[in-house]
Amino acid sequence: MNIIPLFISGAEIAFILFILVMVFGADKIPDIARGMGKGMKMLRNASNDIKSEIQKSAEKQGIDTDISKDVRGEIDKVKEDIDEITGSVKRRF
Repeated sequence: MNIIPLFISGAEIAFILFILVMVFGADKIPDIARGMGKGMKMLRNASNDIKSEIQKSAEKQGIDTDISKDVRGEIDKVKEDIDEITGSVKRRF
């Protein structure tokens, strides 16, 4: 799983949570989080359904659906080449 940086610190997250508690109250926050979770699950299921439908349609039409594997393979090759070139130059933090 890829982690996307949010560009906000822990203090900013705490401040946002404090404002949420002040606006909605501590008893409503679990209900809001539950509703958001259900919405995200529905969105994920809908996107998976669309994806599988497109996949099935492409397979019926005889379209090659393994193009993503080819692209990933090429990207991996480029990454390996870059690692070979920059291997001795990498910075350590």
